[in-house]
Amino acid sequence: MSFSDLVTRISPAMPKLRGRLIANQPMADITWFRVGGPAQAMFSPADEEDLSYFLAHLPAEIPVMVVGVGSNLLVRDGGIEGVVIRLARGFNETSVEGNLIRAGAAVPDVRLAQAAADAGLAGLAFYRGVPGTVGGALRMNAGAYGRETKDVLVEARAVDRQGKVHVLKNADFRFSYRHSELPAGWIATQATFRGEPGDKAAIQAEMDKITEAREATQPIKSRTGGSTFKNPPGKKSWQLIDAAGCRGLIVGDAQVSELHCNFLINRGNATAADIENLGEEVRRRVKEHSGVELEWEIVRIGKKEGA
Repeated sequence: MSFSDLVTRISPAMPKLRGRLIANQPMADITWFRVGGPAQAMFSPADEEDLSYFLAHLPAEIPVMVVGVGSNLLVRDGGIEGVVIRLARGFNETSVEGNLIRAGAAVPDVRLAQAAADAGLAGLAFYRGVPGTVGGALRMNAGAYGRETKDVLVEARAVDRQGKVHVLKNADFRFSYRHSELPAGWIATQATFRGEPGDKAAIQAEMDKITEAREATQPIKSRTGGSTFKNPPGKKSWQLIDAAGCRGLIVGDAQVSELHCNFLINRGNATAADIENLGEEVRRRVKEHSGVELEWEIVRIGKKEGA
Protein backbone atom coordinates (compact mmCIF):
# COMPACT_ATOMS: atom_id res chain seq x y z
CA MET A 1 0.00 0.00 0.00
CA SER A 2 1.33 3.43 -0.89
CA PHE A 3 1.37 6.24 1.65
CA SER A 4 -1.36 8.08 -0.26
CA ASP A 5 -4.27 5.65 -0.38
CA LEU A 6 -4.88 4.48 3.21
CA VAL A 7 -7.36 7.26 3.97
CA THR A 8 -9.29 6.51 0.78
CA ARG A 9 -9.50 2.89 1.84
CA ILE A 10 -10.68 3.28 5.43
CA SER A 11 -12.85 6.42 5.44
CA PRO A 12 -15.92 4.94 3.64
CA ALA A 13 -16.43 2.53 6.55
CA MET A 14 -16.65 5.45 9.01
CA PRO A 15 -19.53 7.69 7.84
CA LYS A 16 -20.14 9.11 11.34
CA LEU A 17 -16.55 10.16 11.92
CA ARG A 18 -16.34 13.74 13.22
CA GLY A 19 -12.60 14.17 13.62
CA ARG A 20 -10.03 15.09 10.99
CA LEU A 21 -8.47 12.28 8.94
CA ILE A 22 -5.72 13.29 6.52
CA ALA A 23 -3.19 11.45 4.36
CA ASN A 24 0.55 11.81 4.19
CA GLN A 25 0.97 14.18 7.16
CA PRO A 26 4.59 15.43 7.47
CA MET A 27 5.70 14.50 10.98
CA ALA A 28 8.53 17.04 10.89
CA ASP A 29 5.85 19.72 11.26
CA ILE A 30 4.79 18.51 14.70
CA THR A 31 7.87 17.00 16.37
CA TRP A 32 10.18 19.07 18.54
CA PHE A 33 13.22 17.81 16.62
CA ARG A 34 11.57 19.03 13.39
CA VAL A 35 12.65 15.87 11.54
CA GLY A 36 10.95 12.74 10.22
CA GLY A 37 9.03 11.39 7.26
CA PRO A 38 5.24 11.46 6.78
CA ALA A 39 2.54 9.51 8.55
CA GLN A 40 0.55 7.38 6.14
CA ALA A 41 -2.58 8.75 7.81
CA MET A 42 -3.21 11.05 10.75
CA PHE A 43 -6.42 11.18 12.73
CA SER A 44 -7.36 13.91 15.22
CA PRO A 45 -10.54 12.73 16.98
CA ALA A 46 -13.18 15.21 18.09
CA ASP A 47 -13.54 13.59 21.53
CA GLU A 48 -13.35 10.23 23.31
CA GLU A 49 -16.53 8.94 21.67
CA ASP A 50 -15.17 9.79 18.22
CA LEU A 51 -11.88 8.05 19.03
CA SER A 52 -13.76 4.96 20.18
CA TYR A 53 -15.83 4.94 16.98
CA PHE A 54 -12.73 5.26 14.81
CA LEU A 55 -10.85 2.44 16.51
CA ALA A 56 -13.88 0.16 16.47
CA HIS A 57 -14.16 0.57 12.67
CA LEU A 58 -10.45 0.51 11.82
CA PRO A 59 -9.29 -2.82 10.34
CA ALA A 60 -7.27 -4.72 12.94
CA GLU A 61 -4.27 -5.18 10.63
CA ILE A 62 -3.62 -1.43 10.33
CA PRO A 63 -1.06 -0.29 12.92
CA VAL A 64 -1.87 2.63 15.22
CA MET A 65 0.51 5.01 16.97
CA VAL A 66 -0.47 7.90 19.24
CA VAL A 67 1.54 11.11 19.59
CA GLY A 68 1.17 14.20 21.72
CA VAL A 69 3.01 17.47 21.18
CA GLY A 70 5.95 15.67 19.58
CA SER A 71 8.41 15.95 22.45
CA ASN A 72 10.39 12.89 23.52
CA LEU A 73 9.83 11.54 20.00
CA LEU A 74 12.09 10.79 17.05
CA VAL A 75 10.30 9.92 13.81
CA ARG A 76 12.60 8.23 11.32
CA ASP A 77 13.03 9.66 7.82
CA GLY A 78 11.08 6.90 6.05
CA GLY A 79 7.86 7.84 7.81
CA ILE A 80 5.22 5.84 9.67
CA GLU A 81 3.02 3.14 8.21
CA GLY A 82 -0.57 3.00 9.41
CA VAL A 83 -2.45 5.64 11.40
CA VAL A 84 -0.96 8.21 13.75
CA ILE A 85 -3.54 9.47 16.24
CA ARG A 86 -2.97 12.94 17.60
CA LEU A 87 -5.20 14.11 20.42
CA ALA A 88 -5.93 17.84 20.36
CA ARG A 89 -9.15 19.78 20.90
CA GLY A 90 -11.61 17.66 22.83
CA PHE A 91 -8.80 16.36 25.03
CA ASN A 92 -7.27 19.59 26.31
CA GLU A 93 -9.54 20.70 29.14
CA THR A 94 -8.83 20.80 32.88
CA SER A 95 -11.25 20.97 35.80
CA VAL A 96 -10.84 21.07 39.57
CA GLU A 97 -13.06 19.50 42.23
CA GLY A 98 -11.75 19.74 45.77
CA ASN A 99 -8.25 18.28 45.85
CA LEU A 100 -8.70 16.54 42.48
CA ILE A 101 -7.77 17.92 39.09
CA ARG A 102 -8.90 16.27 35.86
CA ALA A 103 -7.02 16.82 32.66
CA GLY A 104 -7.45 15.61 29.10
CA ALA A 105 -4.62 13.57 27.65
CA ALA A 106 -3.67 16.40 25.27
CA VAL A 107 -3.15 18.92 28.09
CA PRO A 108 0.52 19.96 28.20
CA ASP A 109 2.17 18.99 31.47
CA VAL A 110 3.16 22.61 32.07
CA ARG A 111 -0.50 23.66 31.82
CA LEU A 112 -1.52 20.92 34.25
CA ALA A 113 1.02 22.33 36.71
CA GLN A 114 -0.31 25.85 36.23
CA ALA A 115 -3.94 24.78 36.62
CA ALA A 116 -3.07 23.07 39.90
CA ALA A 117 -1.18 26.16 41.09
CA ASP A 118 -4.08 28.44 40.20
CA ALA A 119 -6.37 26.19 42.26
CA GLY A 120 -3.99 26.23 45.24
CA LEU A 121 -3.14 22.53 44.87
CA ALA A 122 0.40 21.57 45.82
CA GLY A 123 2.29 18.48 44.70
CA LEU A 124 2.00 18.87 40.92
CA ALA A 125 4.49 21.71 40.39
CA PHE A 126 7.08 19.22 39.11
CA TYR A 127 5.09 18.95 35.88
CA ARG A 128 6.38 22.44 35.08
CA GLY A 129 9.67 20.74 34.27
CA VAL A 130 8.20 17.97 32.08
CA PRO A 131 8.00 18.55 28.32
CA GLY A 132 5.02 16.72 26.90
CA THR A 133 1.36 16.01 27.59
CA VAL A 134 -0.70 14.17 30.18
CA GLY A 135 -1.07 11.19 27.85
CA GLY A 136 2.66 10.81 27.50
CA ALA A 137 3.15 11.27 31.24
CA LEU A 138 0.85 8.29 31.86
CA ARG A 139 2.57 6.12 29.30
CA MET A 140 6.10 6.72 30.63
CA ASN A 141 5.56 7.71 34.26
CA ALA A 142 7.01 11.13 33.50
CA GLY A 143 8.64 12.99 36.32
CA ALA A 144 11.13 15.67 37.33
CA TYR A 145 12.69 17.18 40.43
CA GLY A 146 12.11 14.15 42.62
CA ARG A 147 8.47 13.38 41.80
CA GLU A 148 6.76 11.16 39.23
CA THR A 149 3.31 10.63 37.78
CA LYS A 150 2.80 7.59 40.01
CA ASP A 151 2.95 9.88 43.06
CA VAL A 152 -0.10 11.95 42.08
CA LEU A 153 -2.30 9.90 39.72
CA VAL A 154 -5.67 8.70 41.00
CA GLU A 155 -7.15 7.13 37.86
CA ALA A 156 -7.27 7.48 34.10
CA ARG A 157 -9.49 6.65 31.15
CA ALA A 158 -8.22 4.84 28.05
CA VAL A 159 -9.64 3.43 24.82
CA ASP A 160 -8.41 0.05 23.59
CA ARG A 161 -7.76 -1.03 20.00
CA GLN A 162 -11.34 -2.32 19.65
CA GLY A 163 -12.82 1.00 20.80
CA LYS A 164 -13.79 -0.07 24.32
CA VAL A 165 -13.35 2.51 27.11
CA HIS A 166 -11.55 1.47 30.31
CA VAL A 167 -11.05 3.17 33.68
CA LEU A 168 -7.71 2.35 35.31
CA LYS A 169 -6.62 3.00 38.88
CA ASN A 170 -3.07 4.03 39.74
CA ALA A 171 -2.10 0.45 40.64
CA ASP A 172 -3.29 -0.83 37.24
CA PHE A 173 -0.42 1.03 35.58
CA ARG A 174 2.26 -0.83 37.57
CA PHE A 175 4.50 2.20 37.30
CA SER A 176 8.28 1.95 37.38
CA TYR A 177 11.04 4.35 36.36
CA ARG A 178 9.98 6.03 33.10
CA HIS A 179 7.61 3.15 32.38
CA SER A 180 4.03 2.04 32.84
CA GLU A 181 2.24 -1.12 31.84
CA LEU A 182 -0.60 0.64 30.07
CA PRO A 183 -1.31 -2.04 27.44
CA ALA A 184 0.16 -1.48 24.01
CA GLY A 185 -2.47 -0.04 21.70
CA TRP A 186 -4.51 1.56 24.50
CA ILE A 187 -4.85 5.33 24.21
CA ALA A 188 -5.21 7.40 27.37
CA THR A 189 -7.87 10.09 27.04
CA GLN A 190 -8.13 11.67 30.51
CA ALA A 191 -6.52 11.48 33.94
CA THR A 192 -7.39 12.52 37.48
CA PHE A 193 -4.67 13.70 39.83
CA ARG A 194 -4.67 14.44 43.54
CA GLY A 195 -3.06 17.51 45.00
CA GLU A 196 -2.84 18.87 48.52
CA PRO A 197 -4.12 22.25 49.67
CA GLY A 198 -1.30 24.76 49.49
CA ASP A 199 -0.43 28.42 49.29
CA LYS A 200 -0.82 29.73 45.75
CA ALA A 201 2.13 32.10 46.03
CA ALA A 202 4.42 29.38 47.37
CA ILE A 203 3.38 26.94 44.63
CA GLN A 204 3.93 29.58 41.94
CA ALA A 205 7.35 30.40 43.40
CA GLU A 206 8.28 26.71 43.24
CA MET A 207 7.25 26.57 39.58
CA ASP A 208 9.17 29.75 38.77
CA LYS A 209 12.25 28.19 40.35
CA ILE A 210 11.83 25.09 38.18
CA THR A 211 11.51 27.28 35.08
CA GLU A 212 14.67 29.18 35.95
CA ALA A 213 16.57 25.96 36.57
CA ARG A 214 15.51 24.49 33.23
CA GLU A 215 16.43 27.62 31.31
CA ALA A 216 19.84 27.71 32.96
CA THR A 217 20.73 24.06 32.51
CA GLN A 218 18.82 22.72 29.48
CA PRO A 219 18.77 23.72 25.78
CA ILE A 220 15.01 24.32 25.85
CA LYS A 221 15.14 26.90 23.06
CA SER A 222 16.83 24.46 20.67
CA ARG A 223 15.27 21.79 18.48
CA THR A 224 15.54 18.92 20.91
CA GLY A 225 13.46 16.02 22.17
CA GLY A 226 14.18 16.41 25.87
CA SER A 227 16.25 13.94 27.89
CA THR A 228 17.67 11.38 25.49
CA PHE A 229 18.64 8.49 27.75
CA LYS A 230 17.20 7.10 30.97
CA ASN A 231 19.36 7.43 34.06
CA PRO A 232 20.90 4.04 34.91
CA PRO A 233 20.34 2.91 38.52
CA GLY A 234 22.41 5.06 40.84
CA LYS A 235 23.94 7.08 38.00
CA LYS A 236 23.30 10.17 35.88
CA SER A 237 23.34 9.72 32.11
CA TRP A 238 24.75 13.19 31.49
CA GLN A 239 27.76 12.45 33.73
CA LEU A 240 28.48 9.20 31.90
CA ILE A 241 28.16 10.97 28.53
CA ASP A 242 30.42 13.80 29.65
CA ALA A 243 33.03 11.41 31.04
CA ALA A 244 33.07 9.55 27.72
CA GLY A 245 34.02 12.79 25.94
CA CYS A 246 30.74 13.22 24.08
CA ARG A 247 29.81 16.79 25.07
CA GLY A 248 29.48 18.75 21.81
CA LEU A 249 29.89 15.63 19.63
CA ILE A 250 28.49 16.12 16.11
CA VAL A 251 27.08 13.70 13.52
CA GLY A 252 25.76 15.36 10.38
CA ASP A 253 23.86 18.39 11.66
CA ALA A 254 22.96 16.78 15.00
CA GLN A 255 24.92 17.60 18.13
CA VAL A 256 25.20 16.59 21.76
CA SER A 257 24.25 19.76 23.63
CA GLU A 258 27.13 21.71 25.13
CA LEU A 259 24.77 22.92 27.87
CA HIS A 260 23.38 19.54 28.95
CA CYS A 261 24.86 16.49 27.31
CA ASN A 262 21.85 14.23 27.82
CA PHE A 263 20.13 16.38 25.20
CA LEU A 264 20.62 15.96 21.46
CA ILE A 265 19.86 18.95 19.28
CA ASN A 266 19.07 19.57 15.63
CA ARG A 267 21.35 22.44 14.61
CA GLY A 268 19.02 23.24 11.72
CA ASN A 269 19.38 20.68 8.94
CA ALA A 270 19.75 17.37 10.75
CA THR A 271 17.93 14.27 9.55
CA ALA A 272 16.37 11.76 11.89
CA ALA A 273 19.20 9.43 10.87
CA ASP A 274 21.77 12.02 12.03
CA ILE A 275 20.10 12.23 15.44
CA GLU A 276 19.69 8.48 15.87
CA ASN A 277 23.22 7.75 14.68
CA LEU A 278 24.56 10.36 17.09
CA GLY A 279 22.65 8.76 19.93
CA GLU A 280 23.99 5.32 19.04
CA GLU A 281 27.53 6.69 18.89
CA VAL A 282 27.06 8.19 22.36
CA ARG A 283 25.81 4.82 23.62
CA ARG A 284 28.84 3.08 22.08
CA ARG A 285 31.34 5.48 23.64
CA VAL A 286 29.71 5.35 27.07
CA LYS A 287 29.68 1.55 26.98
CA GLU A 288 33.33 1.52 25.99
CA HIS A 289 34.33 4.05 28.65
CA SER A 290 32.28 2.98 31.67
CA GLY A 291 30.73 -0.37 30.80
CA VAL A 292 27.24 1.10 31.20
CA GLU A 293 24.71 0.53 28.43
CA LEU A 294 22.47 3.57 28.14
CA GLU A 295 18.81 3.00 27.34
CA TRP A 296 16.93 5.39 25.07
CA GLU A 297 14.29 7.50 26.81
CA ILE A 298 13.27 9.21 23.57
CA VAL A 299 10.83 7.03 21.64
CA ARG A 300 11.98 6.20 18.11
CA ILE A 301 9.28 5.24 15.61
CA GLY A 302 8.87 4.76 11.87
CA LYS A 303 11.02 3.38 9.09
CA LYS A 304 14.53 4.36 8.15
CA GLU A 305 14.93 6.03 4.77
CA GLY A 306 14.89 3.41 2.02
CA ALA A 307 13.77 0.60 4.35
